[in-house]
Amino acid sequence: MTEIRRASIRRTTTETDVSVDLIIDGTGRSSVATGIGALDHFLTLFARHGRFDIDIQARGDLHVDAHHTVEDVALCLGQALRRALGDWRGIRRMADAAVPMDEALAQVAVDLSGRGSFHFRDPWPGGAVGQLETDLVRHFLETLAREARITIHVVTLYGSNVHHQIEAIFKALARALDAATEPDTRIAGQLPSTKEHLEIQG
Repeated sequence: MTEIRRASIRRTTTETDVSVDLIIDGTGRSSVATGIGALDHFLTLFARHGRFDIDIQARGDLHVDAHHTVEDVALCLGQALRRALGDWRGIRRMADAAVPMDEALAQVAVDLSGRGSFHFRDPWPGGAVGQLETDLVRHFLETLAREARITIHVVTLYGSNVHHQIEAIFKALARALDAATEPDTRIAGQLPSTKEHLEIQG
């Protein structure tokens, strides 16, 4: 794959205005401004550890709460990932990563299957990091999986600090996606499916 795998998404509603530019084969550069400091932090390290180049700019109705902004950023990022992969031919498709962050350990497995689903196993971290409640992190991942048409499994193995737990999740997700989107020269030009079909359009 020699072409740049890149996509840009813009979504404007009465609740948010979000733009995402994603380069899959990047170096980890990022510019992230969502108005939610913790989300900016986690997306910045997501870019760095996945070696993605990401520009995310968002304005949302934060006077209500962070829900709409988190959801629409995930929606746009998921759509950008799906489009940037083009026809999805020649990629490894599945990968996993386990990442420690001090006392916390998270494992994430992904399948670029064309079927969007999110699954997690307790203990899921409780609490919040700034404006970012852990329930919104879960919703972010659910939305990302659905819009990217990928399967994401998350296991938070243990940890006592919610910031560390979420950071481990985003780093593990980044590393798993980096590996799963890698070109595999052994199957160049082929879809990574015995069905020879993935539901990636639309």
